[in-house]
Amino acid sequence: MCYLCFISKRLAGREEEGQRTHNFFNAATLTFQDFNLHDDLRAGVDAMNYKQATPIQEQAIPLILDGKDLIACAQTGTGKTAAFLIPLLDRIAHANHDHTSTLVLVPTRELAKQIDDQVEGFSYFVSATSIAIYGGGKGDEWDKQRRALETGADIIIATPGRLLAHMQLGYVNFDKLDYLVLDEADKMLDMGFSDDILKIVKILPTKRQTLLFSATMPPKIRSFADRILQQPEEIRLSVSKPAAGIDQQVYLAKDHQKLPLLEHLMGQMDVKSMVLFTSRKSEVNAIVRALAKRGYQAKGISSDLEQEEREIVLREFKNKQLQIIVATDVLSRGIDVDNITHVVNFDVPRDAEDYVHRIGRTARASTTGTAITFVNEADMNKLGRIEKLIERKLDRLSVTEELGLGPAPVAGVRDEPGPFSRSRDGRGRPGAGSDRRAGGRGRDGRRSGGERSPRLEASVSNESAVSATPEANPTVDATTPNEQRTRKRNNRRRGQRPAGEPTAAHATEAGADATVEGAANRPEGSTKPRRKKRRRGPRPEGATVPAPSTTEANAA
Repeated sequence: MCYLCFISKRLAGREEEGQRTHNFFNAATLTFQDFNLHDDLRAGVDAMNYKQATPIQEQAIPLILDGKDLIACAQTGTGKTAAFLIPLLDRIAHANHDHTSTLVLVPTRELAKQIDDQVEGFSYFVSATSIAIYGGGKGDEWDKQRRALETGADIIIATPGRLLAHMQLGYVNFDKLDYLVLDEADKMLDMGFSDDILKIVKILPTKRQTLLFSATMPPKIRSFADRILQQPEEIRLSVSKPAAGIDQQVYLAKDHQKLPLLEHLMGQMDVKSMVLFTSRKSEVNAIVRALAKRGYQAKGISSDLEQEEREIVLREFKNKQLQIIVATDVLSRGIDVDNITHVVNFDVPRDAEDYVHRIGRTARASTTGTAITFVNEADMNKLGRIEKLIERKLDRLSVTEELGLGPAPVAGVRDEPGPFSRSRDGRGRPGAGSDRRAGGRGRDGRRSGGERSPRLEASVSNESAVSATPEANPTVDATTPNEQRTRKRNNRRRGQRPAGEPTAAHATEAGADATVEGAANRPEGSTKPRRKKRRRGPRPEGATVPAPSTTEANAA
């Protein structure tokens, strides 16, 4: 009865979202009543307030019910989880399995818990059992997972590494497995789980139904699917495109300008619930402290936290006890938190696909939201890749100077390359093809301000004094000073000496002249300067005299 109270409270918050979903996906014409689901499952779906099917659900559910292997690609927040859970639960309800029939592999523990919660809600009247298997918990979590695996559950949701660790101990039995689901497959491959997945698949029954769901479809996903799926059907909907309801804003800001700029923007907007993403977990606590000093209720979440601590932070955020949650990409996929109004990319993510997943936390279903991205000098190229992926040019806003924070980075130019940056010449220094920087030289040898360096200016002046044109003086090279230096350097590498430099013979004659000139200044009768005799102290009593070397004996 307590769980029914929990479901009722949860569904009260989903009622309005369900209505918005119906309006947003008006292109879909099917409802869940049209799928001819098991009566007990339909009761659970109604209790979860799922009425209108989304496009991915409308196309995937009939194919899964027909037993087809499937590759489904759709953007974040379109209902992919329900698209495979509902038909699989229908098969379980009709078959009344007495063994583990379904294995769902996911990249993160948060996604595993979320799917486990959804199974519990959908299958409340079906009485299907499930267990989430993931690492990072306390010691008793392992024992709890081991007992559940030994006893058996209808559906197991697991991260690949943790499940493989249990399987290697010999008490996991998948001999009768009927369904395998890879959720967020692209993320699992990016995280390096491909080998673990293949080891798991190798011991599964070959006669099974395999479903692969992903938010993106890079070539590696397709080649991976060819190895584990058999004649799959394919669904592709809005690949890597952010939801239409997201207002994407890009602000040019240096690292030290980001926090005061964020504070200014939050003062201009109605921020009810915000997720701030950073690519480095070492920065999470620093950003949380900076926000707390400014009076905001914020907490951080990263892989460094224990699972229990992460669950507490997520629960407080879902219950609106926290205004801001600072997180790494561990929250960028599959985390279902309603009514997130703002997403902030404190830095540009490394992969363009991660940008889509980050901002996909807001404007879910038909809601609207704001995504703010801060871009510094080093992130300009990453922003270009994002624009290429989403096929849209984003306006770059520069307001730091107006706010008294100093000038913003210039779009397309890196002001200060880092110590490990490499330019086009591949040697870690500005090359001939690199952008002009303060104090650097461009293709014509001039500084970024258009003036030549003092050394180069003097060189050009001396050459001009000899002759202004090659016709007037044939020995003057018509090439630019940069080209001349480059040619001389290349000639030295090939063993050639540039014109005008003394040859070995000239050097010998010059050395001979110097010898004659030095001899004229020596005393008469001397052939070379006398070496000053080194004075030594008295030899200790009893010490032996070393024998003279061959050279010294010959000299004597």
